[in-house]
Amino acid sequence: MDKYYSYTDFLKAMSDTGTENTSAALLQEIYLDMFLDHIHREQLIERLEKRIDEALDLGDQEKFMLYTGQLKELHKND
Repeated sequence: MDKYYSYTDFLKAMSDTGTENTSAALLQEIYLDMFLDHIHREQLIERLEKRIDEALDLGDQEKFMLYTGQLKELHKND
């Protein structure tokens, strides 16, 4: 996630009287950010896998190594 959401910030939003909408909005923003990050990651994986296949078809070892390295790095951050 690009944004940092602390548990403390969420509790502050929850504890403010009359600001139930604030805490709900914060929670919704967190979920939306997580969803968008997930979609972006899936698209990046698909793009890298396609480039790896193309590099294999062309016999381009340099690009194959580059793209597989990027894919490994992406999976390492799981």
